[in-house]
Amino acid sequence: MTHILPHLPPTIWMQRIFEAKAARQGQVVRRSLKDIDLIVGREAFQRELQRRGYHAVMNGDQVVIFCNNQPIRLWV
Repeated sequence: MTHILPHLPPTIWMQRIFEAKAARQGQVVRRSLKDIDLIVGREAFQRELQRRGYHAVMNGDQVVIFCNNQPIRLWV
């Protein structure tokens, strides 16, 4: 199976995530881990989260990004 390369450069792809309405309002956005790995790489993505003071959690193949710097508490 051949992977189709993304049509957006990594910086633009990441910029669009954080310009989403939910992100601008300090809410959450979700992306697939596969897309993060393929387009920007985990290390670059993590650096951008840290630079912004944001947090993220992984569940299965999804990454939920908290676009604020509030603490995260896990509910059982």
